Amino acid sequence: MRTKVFLTGASGLWGREVLRQLRDRDDVEVSALVLPTRADEVAMREFFDMRNLALISGDVTDAALVARAVARADVVVHLAAMVSPLADQHPELTWRINVDGTRAIIDAVKALPDPDRVRLIMAGSIAEIGSRNPPHHWGRVGDPVTASRFDIYGQSKIAAERLAIDSGLVNWVWLRQTGLMHAGLVGVRDPIIFCQPLDGVMEWVSVGDAARLIVGVVIEAPPEVFGRVHDVGGGEGWRLTNWEVQTALPAAIGLADPRRWSDRNWYATRNFHGFWFTDSDDLNELVPFRRDTFADLLRELPGEVTGAVRAATRIPPAVLKRVVMRPLARQARGPLHALAHRDERYISALFGSTEAWRQIGDWSTFEPVEPSRTPTYLDHGYDTDASSSTWTAGVLQGAAEFRGGRLITTDARPGGVRDILTWECADGHRFTGSPNLVLSAGHWCPICGADPFDYDRQAEKNRFLAQVL
Repeated sequence: MRTKVFLTGASGLWGREVLRQLRDRDDVEVSALVLPTRADEVAMREFFDMRNLALISGDVTDAALVARAVARADVVVHLAAMVSPLADQHPELTWRINVDGTRAIIDAVKALPDPDRVRLIMAGSIAEIGSRNPPHHWGRVGDPVTASRFDIYGQSKIAAERLAIDSGLVNWVWLRQTGLMHAGLVGVRDPIIFCQPLDGVMEWVSVGDAARLIVGVVIEAPPEVFGRVHDVGGGEGWRLTNWEVQTALPAAIGLADPRRWSDRNWYATRNFHGFWFTDSDDLNELVPFRRDTFADLLRELPGEVTGAVRAATRIPPAVLKRVVMRPLARQARGPLHALAHRDERYISALFGSTEAWRQIGDWSTFEPVEPSRTPTYLDHGYDTDASSSTWTAGVLQGAAEFRGGRLITTDARPGGVRDILTWECADGHRFTGSPNLVLSAGHWCPICGADPFDYDRQAEKNRFLAQVL
């Protein structure tokens, strides 16, 4: 019997690679949801002859359509999402797709006569954890969930993850995906490239390995994978600084050093996302998916970039800087645009202040960061080595107090990790959530969490949050 898979986000970078790896499998039958647009049709042309694939035209927020597709599936792989930088330009659409779309998927599974027969694989993002520059550059699931300022994509994934964890379903898994490394990154023409601090870090993963993970969970995954949030990263060889990426990718295709086509103070010093995982190896042990290396990608890069990118290598760096890169940094959402328009909130997010930006200096004083490669761990306010079956009301109350709040529910069951309880934050906001949501995954008050500009004040009473600010 074939495993019936319902895939959303099939026309995206990740989704297409999943289809490539499922193309020749006789044990899998795929139904893929694709938007009825010209761009999606072009993206899917390579799969028109895929014999174990059926295309469904529609939108993930169409509840009736989603319900029909889910009813026929053994496994649902939900990858559809609006991601940055496009998400930054369309906040309302981002929320509709990323949050309402996830809700439609979850509701469809819950409406089944036997919802536990379906395995539900959903994708989150490293953006859920926000800015973690050195020395806070090591992290794990359970660390504070804190989106960066102005990051609607991160906020939408946080909201969707809350839905998943407290859905009441059993066979779900939420994959906090890190940055997908691929040839297209070299040709990105968006101000987002200047919003990444040069001394920031990211544990990347190749698109091929990320797809192998999905296929591994679809085909055969141990029970320990489900009912949990996992960090998805490529491991030691993919733990890079942003400066390493900024220099290695251009060098691989013969493009000049970034110092020749940009100024140092064009780059933000804070407020992006990315960190190195202390726990990403755990998922690879459960579902082995890592094969690719960063060296492999660099070696293959020249043959994969577009003609326009190859043409850029023939432009003198000074001309590239004047004609292409400086105008890019001056576009809306770019650092130079914020400075030119004296947008104090955006300047504060990217640099701390205008005065701090003035003190950045030029390339002559720049020293690439060398972050510690010795993992460090945040305090989560409880014994993370103890089994969740030992979590008593006292443990939960202690974790709440560490976050500056308290547990309101008076009859919390020992080990009831999926029970929906009531909590209160330091500002008096009451909200609901399971111990799995609060302790295991690092969520707290959704009202406070939605205001990154207020995190510094919140941290005065929230010791959990204060560790990363």
